Amino acid sequence: MNVWLHAGLIAAVVIVVVVRRLSGEPLNARDLFAPPVVLTGIGLWTISRHQGLHATDYVWIAVGAALGVALGAVRGATVRVYERDGVLWQRYTWRTFLVAGISLAVMAGFAALAAHFGLAADARPVQLSIGVGFLGEALAVGYRALSSSVPFAPERRS
Repeated sequence: MNVWLHAGLIAAVVIVVVVRRLSGEPLNARDLFAPPVVLTGIGLWTISRHQGLHATDYVWIAVGAALGVALGAVRGATVRVYERDGVLWQRYTWRTFLVAGISLAVMAGFAALAAHFGLAADARPVQLSIGVGFLGEALAVGYRALSSSVPFAPERRS
């Protein structure tokens, strides 16, 4: 796949998710978990196609993924989850963007450190970084949603 087309698709998914969540949206499980699972899957597929990775490379990738999930969970803790019309809704807050900025800086520092110690740039796919971050967020928001007595919003009709 063309690199620019690939980057454009990723950017489009991220922009759609962020804009919808900034304005507030009904919280349903598919919308919460599908984007991070797809992006994480694409990232893992990209890594699987990379030739010549060593055990230490996989350790760097795994630690980066765990860090991304953890930072995403912190970001997810800042998402407002509330009841509206008898179902759950979610909305990003200013703290969500603050944590996202800090997370971006931490992940950039981690990527620089990994590169310094020899991890190839193409062994650190952006899709995986974004996907695991959104996955951590989804886990935190999903946990809070399941802990409430309010049901998830139903699937949207086409």
